[in-house]
Amino acid sequence: MTDAYQTLAGRGEASFEVQGSEFVGYASPAATVEDAEAFVEAVRSEHADATHNVPCYRVRVESGGPGGGHLLREYQSDDGEPTGSAGKPALNVLQQRDVENAVVVVTRYYGGTNLGVGGLARAYGKAVKDAVDAAGVVEQRPQARLAVTVEYDDSGTVRGILESADCEFDAEYGEDVAFEVTVAREDADALRERVRDATSGRATIQ
Repeated sequence: MTDAYQTLAGRGEASFEVQGSEFVGYASPAATVEDAEAFVEAVRSEHADATHNVPCYRVRVESGGPGGGHLLREYQSDDGEPTGSAGKPALNVLQQRDVENAVVVVTRYYGGTNLGVGGLARAYGKAVKDAVDAAGVVEQRPQARLAVTVEYDDSGTVRGILESADCEFDAEYGEDVAFEVTVAREDADALRERVRDATSGRATIQ
């Protein structure tokens, strides 16, 4: 699995009708399986009166192996629709678009006309595609989080390094200065070294 991957830029929503049935697709980024499942539950709660709420997601998880890296957790459910008519075609769209760390729920309000397995598969696939298009797709690199703690004398130096680096950070000023840093994983080791060198090893980095 390569370092860079495609994911959603934000949340997206799309709706349409097919022979009286209303389909609404909801798409969201999801950094963890827990995030994905929480989004699914939120949509289900919001549309508890819907005929079906069909979920699918693809989320990177730590492999736990000696070499580190990631595995891809994939999930889909037909949520009461005929087997293979909803969850699988929904997940197929995420697979075809090669989108990861993403979750989609398609809500259906039945309109009185049976669509058949083929009609359902097309409708659920379209709902996911439209919701993903509405959310937008971006390239993302795996992120690492660093906690950098320094004394006040070194805080200006460290802040300068972080401001010049390709990273995001928050600073908390207490007894010491604590920086919470998010940086591309491939750049994390180099950033650690820069901070250590600039503070002559006085910085605590976790």
